[in-house]
Amino acid sequence: MRVELLYAVRHRRRLGLAAPRRFTELVQWRKFHDRSPAQAVLMDKLAAKRLAAAELGADWVVPTLWTGTGLPPAVPFALPAILKARHGCNHNIVLCSAPGARQWRRIRRAADRWQRRAYGGWLDEWAYRDVPRGLLAEPLLGGRLPLPVDYKIYVFGGAATHVQVHLGRGEQHRWILHDRDWRQLVPARDRPAAPASLAAMLAAAETLARGTSFLRVDFYDIGGRPYFGEFGLYPGSGLDPFAADWIDVELGSLWLAALAKAPLP
Repeated sequence: MRVELLYAVRHRRRLGLAAPRRFTELVQWRKFHDRSPAQAVLMDKLAAKRLAAAELGADWVVPTLWTGTGLPPAVPFALPAILKARHGCNHNIVLCSAPGARQWRRIRRAADRWQRRAYGGWLDEWAYRDVPRGLLAEPLLGGRLPLPVDYKIYVFGGAATHVQVHLGRGEQHRWILHDRDWRQLVPARDRPAAPASLAAMLAAAETLARGTSFLRVDFYDIGGRPYFGEFGLYPGSGLDPFAADWIDVELGSLWLAALAKAPLP
């Protein structure tokens, strides 16, 4: 009932869970019916980095500066850096320079709050439930703000088909959906150029998503060099509307075709 209510509010239509055909409906279907234990590994930011390093090579992975469950009284990693929760989404803090004592205490309290409960329960994103709670710090890619552009590649049945480009993260966050040939599905005011490493990122996404019906694989391009970011099982929790409904239907048809071809998770 909660999922159906949230879906109706965000999309202004009823959720067709009995026979889903839209991408956003299939995300809800995955929450209830897909219980592959491998998904908890994909949602674990540390485990995901190990998986990507094993498949692609260590040079694809952003180094881990520090990991633990509690921040010590002094900053335990080199700056500039980004601090993240390993077990959730949107839990991060950017540190460009050494924080003052009061600011560091606030950061320590925030990191403790992140770990008080499992992430994803209120949106029924079950795969986060079994991820060990913890923290990690990575170098800030690019060395300064703004945060780098995030390239989220949609892979259906092992084929990378679309690239969702996230701009203005941490400021005026917005995203644009492209096909794999870098054509915008709905023309937008922003016209970002294709990253130099696009072909390499598409191939890497297909390698990492092998054996799944749908998986989103995220990357960054820093000076023409690609870096793996993380995996996504529930983009926007299936609650973020696309710029046009036909996109939702088209992506849904790709997912259904992958499911029909083989019983993939």
